[in-house]
Amino acid sequence: MRRARSRGARYAAAAALVAALAGLTACGGGKAEEATGPVKVVWWHGQVENQAKVIQNLVADYNRTHPGVQVVPAVGTTNVDDMLQKVQAALAGGDAPDIAYMYGSWSAHLAKSPKVVDLTKIVKDPAFGWDDFWPSERAVAEVNGKVIGIPAIVDNLAVVYNKKLFDAAGLAYPSKDWTWDDFRAAAKKLTSPEKGVYGTSYPVTGSEDTVWRFWPMLWQQGGAIVSPDGKKSAFDTPQAAQALTLWQQMAREDKSVYLDQNGEKFLPLFQSGKTGMVIAGPWALFDFIDHKIDYGVQVLPGYGGNHETIAGPDNWVVFDNGARRSKAATDFLTWLTRPEQDARWTLGLGNLPVRKATMALPAYKKFVQDFPDVDVFTANLDNAKQARPALEAYPEFSEKVGDAIAHVLIAGAPVQQALDQAVKDGDRVLARSR
Repeated sequence: MRRARSRGARYAAAAALVAALAGLTACGGGKAEEATGPVKVVWWHGQVENQAKVIQNLVADYNRTHPGVQVVPAVGTTNVDDMLQKVQAALAGGDAPDIAYMYGSWSAHLAKSPKVVDLTKIVKDPAFGWDDFWPSERAVAEVNGKVIGIPAIVDNLAVVYNKKLFDAAGLAYPSKDWTWDDFRAAAKKLTSPEKGVYGTSYPVTGSEDTVWRFWPMLWQQGGAIVSPDGKKSAFDTPQAAQALTLWQQMAREDKSVYLDQNGEKFLPLFQSGKTGMVIAGPWALFDFIDHKIDYGVQVLPGYGGNHETIAGPDNWVVFDNGARRSKAATDFLTWLTRPEQDARWTLGLGNLPVRKATMALPAYKKFVQDFPDVDVFTANLDNAKQARPALEAYPEFSEKVGDAIAHVLIAGAPVQQALDQAVKDGDRVLARSR
């Protein structure tokens, strides 16, 4: 899905809704299901315009070939950012959807609701093909052994570079084995103050848009975000200090980083040829193609040959409106996420396939032709080996880390001092959530 709002905004929304689903235990479920006739499955998909047309076509095919079921894609639930609130209100009013599109950042909240159907047995059935989904997708869909959703969308971060600017600077294009030192050197050479060109950019909103670009640099060095029990911060290490220092040196010494303080300029700057490299996901390729940017895509720079990245999967979540409707909903999602339908749903909207088997279809070959180098993003899913902590406190915890990164890059705060403060603040957040 082409996401209009930043990932940081989504985490902020989640932070404001920490207790949204936890209090639904006493709320009613959906309206009582009909005992006879076709089973109605209400689907809150959150898609708009051309995306909704893809939905309508899929539903028409399913309803035609499954006469005992009527899938109803709901109208008027098009803002996914508000989906958690809408579902909460619907559950309280006894008129919940059977399926809703939910951000992966909400998984920890959803896992606490008794109205969320446990899909563990469904996906672990060998016929479902759970292992065909990438590990990063499965990690976000599962909370404490409970599968709360089936992957709907997956992405990851890589580096998109402007070939024209690389050529003008006499730089070789990034290779698969490049390092963060290589990245810094390239950004410095690409920078041209007289032309208003920066080597790269960094969104320093202090939100998750800031933070999730930092976590891969920890993972690449064997680090972690929190302790295994989720009770303590684990990111205040020499390796983290090294990573943050690199960005500080690039921003304040090399002057090669455009610091985007509202998070809305760094992609348009790349589109206008004013930055040589941008760390982004596959969703950005739409606009780069529209602006006729001659771009290339490469995996993130690495430490010691490790090019681990980060993914941001979202899920289809099923709500309990009775056994008959729940089964119909899970049967539909099983169909929807098979490779043939996955190609229509994800590739049709310019997103990465949620299943590996989809890559073998002719539709995927056409997809790569339409979106040059998008296959680099697909292959990069193998580098997405971990997920952010499935903790209710994570959104607020992330804000503390984001503030520290912004303080270092914008104000020049000492790296170790900022990390130490982020740990103190982050640990207080984790302690309150126990």
